Amino acid sequence: MFAEFLQFLFSGLTIGATYALAALGFTIIYNASNVINFAQGEFIMLGGMLAVYFTDAGLPMPVALPLAVLIPAIAGALMARLTIEPIKGAETVTLIIVTIGASLVIRGLIQVWLGKASHGLPAFSGEKPIRLLGATLMPQSLWVLGVSALLVLALWYFFNRTLTGKAMLATSFNRVAAELVGINTGWVLFMSFALSAGLGALGGILVTPITLTSFDAGIMFGLKGFVAAVVGGLGNGLGAVVGGLLVGVIEAFGAGYLSSAYKDAIPFVLILFILFFMPRGLFGVKITDRV
Repeated sequence: MFAEFLQFLFSGLTIGATYALAALGFTIIYNASNVINFAQGEFIMLGGMLAVYFTDAGLPMPVALPLAVLIPAIAGALMARLTIEPIKGAETVTLIIVTIGASLVIRGLIQVWLGKASHGLPAFSGEKPIRLLGATLMPQSLWVLGVSALLVLALWYFFNRTLTGKAMLATSFNRVAAELVGINTGWVLFMSFALSAGLGALGGILVTPITLTSFDAGIMFGLKGFVAAVVGGLGNGLGAVVGGLLVGVIEAFGAGYLSSAYKDAIPFVLILFILFFMPRGLFGVKITDRV
């Protein structure tokens, strides 16, 4: 019984780490521009699909994987420049519709270019499972968890110890004040989209050896990443990480102990529960109006 519990926990943490990266992508863009980017899931898909394409083309992994992160990052910056920047003062609903449209374009292009088939990557360090207290843990799961943890630490350092990161934080706190002290908030917008897309692509690469990928794989990753961001408190980095892991673990336990048929529905039941009792999420900032 404990071994079964541990097995579900390992599975949940592995997929939850990917949701956490997606949620961080939502958080970075939301903080920089108040835009909810529903194309985030497509960047996760894009990372996995490009990694498969480049490795199948004969490029070695150390070359293929960075390219599969760099290209989506550039695509993210172009998306900001071509779709968000021209209408940055538009209503929230308009911006959301634009990001949904961008996700449809990316998905359609990949479908035409690489087809509808599912694709996989070889595990980074072999397929031999690791036995732990009766449960099995695949080496690729350690890659997902380890790299995700390193990325969280790197992002903490970036936002708290570098001028670029502090400029992005300043923009998120007060865009007008940031502009008054000389911060190029347009450049911050491009950087936030590029960073978010790169994070998503790396998450897609890490999880592809476990879950496979296809042109439509980003739909659920994006939606569940959004759920994780809202559960943790939209705009809160720590909340995005905790929310992603929580969504992954609850999904795994629900699929294991209830039925796998409910696996994709569980995160959306969770978001309704959280929003009903904690409208700003687990780590959301409480706002008080003084009159």
